[in-house]
Amino acid sequence: DIVLTQTPESLAVSPGDRVTINCKASESVTSSAGTSYLAWYQQKPSQAPKLLIYYASTRVSRIPARFSGSGSRTDFTLTISSVQADDAADYYCQQEVHGGIRKQHN
Repeated sequence: DIVLTQTPESLAVSPGDRVTINCKASESVTSSAGTSYLAWYQQKPSQAPKLLIYYASTRVSRIPARFSGSGSRTDFTLTISSVQADDAADYYCQQEVHGGIRKQHN
């Protein structure tokens, strides 16, 4: 199985800061066609996870433009360009499995 490792484990930030969260995969999650099967989620206490980004860089509609994703193969980044108080949450990356087997979009 592919293991995903996020850094840093926690962050202390102030409103307006630029925030970067890294995700490293133990092996490539990018297909030969160039699609990266990597998603980013936001989860607030007592709420279901919310999908922010899929295919590494495609932002879900209605997700603010301050959230962006980048990367390929094994190294990925979630960036919040100007963090707001409402962005306080847990963030995590997750592999998307392609080929119609399962898409891990909660």
